[in-house]
Amino acid sequence: MKKTLLLLMIILPFYLSIAQVIKGTVINDAEKPIANVNIYLDGTTTGTISGSDGNFSLHLSSQNNNSLVFKKDDYETFTINTSEVLNKTLKVVLIKSKEIEEVVIIPFTEAAYKNYINFFLDSFIGYDKENVRIKNQRSLKFAYDKSNRTLKVRGPQTLIIENKNLGYTIEYNLVEFSANFDENTTRFVGTSFFKETKSSDKVKLNRMNAYDGSQVHFFRSVFANKVADEGFIVNQITKFPNSKYPTEEELQRLKDFAEMFKSKGTLNVPEDILDIGTRKRNEQPYKIGITKTQIPETDYTRKTDNKLYLDYDHMMQINFKKYFYELKKGQFIKAKIPIVQTSFLHPENDTFEIYTNGNTSNPGMLTNQGEFTKNKIEFLLPLDYELGN
Repeated sequence: MKKTLLLLMIILPFYLSIAQVIKGTVINDAEKPIANVNIYLDGTTTGTISGSDGNFSLHLSSQNNNSLVFKKDDYETFTINTSEVLNKTLKVVLIKSKEIEEVVIIPFTEAAYKNYINFFLDSFIGYDKENVRIKNQRSLKFAYDKSNRTLKVRGPQTLIIENKNLGYTIEYNLVEFSANFDENTTRFVGTSFFKETKSSDKVKLNRMNAYDGSQVHFFRSVFANKVADEGFIVNQITKFPNSKYPTEEELQRLKDFAEMFKSKGTLNVPEDILDIGTRKRNEQPYKIGITKTQIPETDYTRKTDNKLYLDYDHMMQINFKKYFYELKKGQFIKAKIPIVQTSFLHPENDTFEIYTNGNTSNPGMLTNQGEFTKNKIEFLLPLDYELGN
């Protein structure tokens, strides 16, 4: 369904000051004000709600590159970068969601929900389902494409996620969740707003350990030019074609045989087809090797117009020596024995702007592996989190 969104910007700076302010009115396409619209900086605790007259005002810190989100159930969500609207008066027009969806080939079904809900929760939330849960989980819609072995999940309503370990309730707008079981890949994209519910010493300890060594921690270190000081080691990884992995021609033969098998039912599987299938399951398309160690920030970043970009033609290995924080006699101290954690980033052929808060432009398009992939909702912190809070 194609989304129609409109933002009318009345370019009348109402005042100039050190503080940054965004204010304006939210209306519908009939020029009527919309009350109770959630307006927030994506991934933070900074937000507000439009009043009965549709008016809102949001005060920001002096530096900010987050997306500003306008979200209300039954309306199309609108997002825009704060840099485009700072110190301007806005008129935001939200369009009502269509009640009748376009016809889709793969329908969202109850059976798909029952079959794949646990896979979704493991991939999206994490494994601590006792302390981290979606309070309106039944609002999720599931669609499974059997022929392509892909799963899609949609959240028509804002998901209300309670994280007892980190002391937050998260209002999460799930834009996209997709999984490809043949390629063993999972991707989800959304916007989030955090509300603090608890701030005990135990909660603060959990937050510190969730932050230390995370992808946000890494990119904050990159922005500050303190990667080594913060305990990260970055190596260059080069991919080499794996001669044991099936060729494109072999993969096509495997696909053609699978289609014939579906149409005719029982068939004898030739030895060469069995071999291709075995190699596809057990081998990776590429082998990897470390070709440079301890590369400096200047190798994988560039600065243009006072903006910092991740710009690298290779896969990156990020090692982090993590000393878990412990709470002893009311003090937070680091353990003496570290655990080495390894993550991988795939910026090849793409460029991402790095922001001071540890976020990047188009974060959903930056592929990661290893420890960074464990940073699911159960370990997700707001982008305005500071160590020790």
